Amino acid sequence: TVFHLQSSFEIPSQLPLVFNPCAPYAVRSTLQKQQSLPVRPIIPLVARISDQNASGAPPMTVREKSRLDKFRQLLASPNTDLEELRKHSWSGIPREVRPITWRLLSGYLPANKERRELVLKRKREEYFRFIEQYYHSRTDEHYKDTYRQIHIDIPRTNPLIPLFQQPAVQEIFERILFIWAIRHPASGYVQGINDLVTPFFVVFLSEFVTEDMENFDVAALPLETQRNIEADSFWCMSKLLDGIQDNYTFAQPGIQNKVKALEELVSRIDEDIHNHFKRYEVEYLQFAFRWMNNLLMRELPLRCTIRLWDTYQAEAEGFSRFHLYVCAAFLIKWRKEILSMVDFQGLLMLLQNLPTIHWGNEEVGLLLAEAYRLKYMFADAPSHYKR
Repeated sequence: TVFHLQSSFEIPSQLPLVFNPCAPYAVRSTLQKQQSLPVRPIIPLVARISDQNASGAPPMTVREKSRLDKFRQLLASPNTDLEELRKHSWSGIPREVRPITWRLLSGYLPANKERRELVLKRKREEYFRFIEQYYHSRTDEHYKDTYRQIHIDIPRTNPLIPLFQQPAVQEIFERILFIWAIRHPASGYVQGINDLVTPFFVVFLSEFVTEDMENFDVAALPLETQRNIEADSFWCMSKLLDGIQDNYTFAQPGIQNKVKALEELVSRIDEDIHNHFKRYEVEYLQFAFRWMNNLLMRELPLRCTIRLWDTYQAEAEGFSRFHLYVCAAFLIKWRKEILSMVDFQGLLMLLQNLPTIHWGNEEVGLLLAEAYRLKYMFADAPSHYKR
């Protein structure tokens, strides 16, 4: 069964909108239990997309300018030292150099500076050959259900940001997602993948737009620029998904394993929270499925996701392994609020509507520092992790 909701609402559970009858019983029973909960409005994802380094922000400090100069020096080198670039990117990438840095850290661009233009040209042309070759098949019997689901999901992607409601932008997203789906038949399109395009799209758009990106008319850009943003977003999203492919294959085993790992980790870190969930029959799957499926994108403003992804791309296995520790740190952050809730519904409503709307770089920095501490304690000393 596919749940169809108006774009101003979202299903309150963290489970996939597509109910899979072959999924384990625990998943099915969780979904059935969730359906009895009231539907809640979507929380705005942003006050503004732009991060604190955007135009209109206070002038750069000496430290910020020094960091930007260091990035520019690394990027200008004939062969960029990727390890050094990762080290500097971990604590955030300056907005001015984020697009090229993301292309390099994702493995889309080569470290060799002389080869970059050639690689970009070749990969962009290759993407549009895929469009010519496959996109017309979206109406074929074999693919029409995939295309229909993508078409339904696109307007739900950041519904409160005008940028993503533009026909030109929605067409770009439809092409990216459809081409990715038919080139990855093991998983195909799964709801949640649509969210993963947006950070790349916004970052690559930021090369051409510095102010009021939320309302910028993408159709006003030269066609070649639009095409370049689209192709780069496709390839970088594909690189990300290559590392978490088992999150989206049949029955989504990667996500189920990560949710189990989160439960085990929290039971070691904070027994009070863990026992509180058990007491009120809250299962981790009921809130953490979405945290894993959407990489916390539904929980944080988009500007925070972009800052978070600076670190994820700098960290080894950032989108898979390190994300687990970020989720644990994120849960523990709301310890006081969680323990104050004394019923199942109140707990779930809190976990699905955590008050992060005003978060910025500072809050994300603290979250990442705590995640790093947890990783150091539990991943690098596994005896702490095991019972």
